[in-house]
Amino acid sequence: MGIETLVGQLVIGLALAALSYVLTPKPQQEKPPAAMDLEAPTAEAGRTIPVVFGTMRVKGLNVLWYGDIQTYEYDTEA
Repeated sequence: MGIETLVGQLVIGLALAALSYVLTPKPQQEKPPAAMDLEAPTAEAGRTIPVVFGTMRVKGLNVLWYGDIQTYEYDTEA
């Protein structure tokens, strides 16, 4: 066994390791539980606009822009 054979096997091994890393399926990132509770508003043409008298919770709002919906995680000391 010469040094060329050892180097060749090393190169082939590294190439196969890199190929297996690239082809490995990546897990999908799950949304945090707080983001799942949000009901995203929609913007649809022809949708009725509710008229509310008094205090009432209206779900499924029809809006044009709501902003960036995201959650922030931070640690606090008690």
